[in-house]
Amino acid sequence: MPPRINIPPVTRILLILLVLQSLLSAAIRYRQWTANSEIVIPYLTLIPQLSLLYPWTFFTTTLVESNVFTVAIAGLTIYNGGRYLERAWSSREFGKFLLISSLIPNLLTFGTMVLLFTLTQNERWTLTTIAGTVPLQISFLVAFSQLVPAHTVTLFRGILSLRVLRFPLVYITAILLLSLTPLLTSASFFLAIYGFLTSWTYLRFYKTVFPDLDSSQPASLRGDASETFAFAEFFPGPIKPFVASISEQVFNVLVTMRLCVPFSAADVSAARGDNFLQRSVPGGARAEAERRRALALKALDQRLHAATANAATRAQQAPTPPTVQPPAPSATGPTVQTQPQAQPETAMTSQPSGALGETRYSPDHDAGKEVH
Repeated sequence: MPPRINIPPVTRILLILLVLQSLLSAAIRYRQWTANSEIVIPYLTLIPQLSLLYPWTFFTTTLVESNVFTVAIAGLTIYNGGRYLERAWSSREFGKFLLISSLIPNLLTFGTMVLLFTLTQNERWTLTTIAGTVPLQISFLVAFSQLVPAHTVTLFRGILSLRVLRFPLVYITAILLLSLTPLLTSASFFLAIYGFLTSWTYLRFYKTVFPDLDSSQPASLRGDASETFAFAEFFPGPIKPFVASISEQVFNVLVTMRLCVPFSAADVSAARGDNFLQRSVPGGARAEAERRRALALKALDQRLHAATANAATRAQQAPTPPTVQPPAPSATGPTVQTQPQAQPETAMTSQPSGALGETRYSPDHDAGKEVH
């Protein structure tokens, strides 16, 4: 009997809707296909000039892909990323994150297309289809950057190594290149940009933090004031100061407009302390736990080697105990059966297996100041 695949409810719904809507879109385009015209579906996907009569398209368009390649990528992303995040955050928090990271980028891209049409008077902008899971995919990458910011992913057998914080920028670059091909529309690049900004802003300032029962963190804490999740940390070192300066000015403007609330001294103190990390699941801090687990495994491995070596040395140096002769049986009394002589304990000489392994952990050594 094949093993049962356990998929959390929200992730399962996303996968079903992705497959159904993509198949429906493909069937409609197949039936209406002509060699001289481009087929649009304004009641399923978001098209600025045609979809105002169908407001639900601001939600449905995110789970519509136009070809097999993008459907496969979207399915793998939702299956793996969705399961991880939903189990880490709970279904309710994960659903809220999905709603924000898909609806707001769609609205902002819609407004950008209308603005470009106003500036250029080119009708192509308002007839461009805004669809696809691009905002969800980059939102997942931003969430992983918050959960495990100091971890490194090694690709192609060590040829390429990238920190998790670098993946959103790499993804945006890839989307920019693919938007120049028929695989993606020009709106995909704007979806990636707005998805990145929206998801980071929500996780940085608004997402509710799970209370950690092992710490004194307040239950009403929101956002993530840690320096490792600052906006400039997503960019390479040489341009970090420039990005930090710009992001600080933008943050001050948003605070003036009352769209963002500055972190309090307690928030910053909690984020820098050992007992608090936003990147956590209920009952513990994920990033800190993984770091400590790696160090504990390494220390345990070293202790096992040392204990094995010491036991073997003591066994070799220990003198052989003298042989004790049993007493002679009495001539008049009954024969007493002597107990068998205990054998000396054999020392363990086998080496500990390498099943424990080691976890690579490369904390960020950049001592830049906190940037909002």
